[in-house]
Amino acid sequence: MAPHLLARLRRKPRPDPDAMTLGEHISELRRRLIKSVLAFTVAGVAAWILYPHIVSWLQQPYCRVAGAENCKLYITSPLDGLSLRVKIAAYGGLFLASPIILWQLWRFITPGLKSNEKRYAIPFIAASITLFALGGVLAYYTFPHALRFLDSIGGPSLQQIYNPNSYVGLMLALMAVFGITFEFPVILVSLQLAGVLQPGTLAKWRRWAIVAIVTVAAIITPSGDPFSMIALAVPLYIFYEASILLGRVLGR
Repeated sequence: MAPHLLARLRRKPRPDPDAMTLGEHISELRRRLIKSVLAFTVAGVAAWILYPHIVSWLQQPYCRVAGAENCKLYITSPLDGLSLRVKIAAYGGLFLASPIILWQLWRFITPGLKSNEKRYAIPFIAASITLFALGGVLAYYTFPHALRFLDSIGGPSLQQIYNPNSYVGLMLALMAVFGITFEFPVILVSLQLAGVLQPGTLAKWRRWAIVAIVTVAAIITPSGDPFSMIALAVPLYIFYEASILLGRVLGR
């Protein structure tokens, strides 16, 4: 085969980010967005097909409270079933496609990072994904306690009939809040590495941090029940102390 044909078949190297023009940056961003949208679409179709299994999994916390024979969800509008399936497909697609979307984001920002920044970025991204998943799992297993509290707070004269859209919306909101707030240690460690905060300063702020953590947990907990608030506040304080120790280790 001719040398010039081999040269054409070789993969074109990625341009140096420092030498890329604005148009080339936009073109690179467009490619990454297209791949992310395609991944989200395919994952959304998969979530649409797996809809019965996803709904059954989301319904399990309610079944633990009401019993397997009494945990049915009732729709009150002809469009409730369709809107629920679309919501499940959207959120499920975003969850299933998140590794690919994050990979595309990583590939877009990597060329502009220095070697030492790449060394820190990979553990931070891995820790962020892991902590978000842990927060969502904790919220899922906390949700039955929230349902018991919400069921009892209205008094024995009220009979609960759950609409699936409201039920799923509350559960997803609780999982999102837990997942996002579990990024707290990543933020604290990042600020310490950047020199914005010092481990000694965080240690001095410990009492105020406890008050702030409990207050924030009480405000942002969607279900408003004390069990979920405690389940959120306790890990956040543990993360606060762990961030101080990790900041001291990395600072050396």
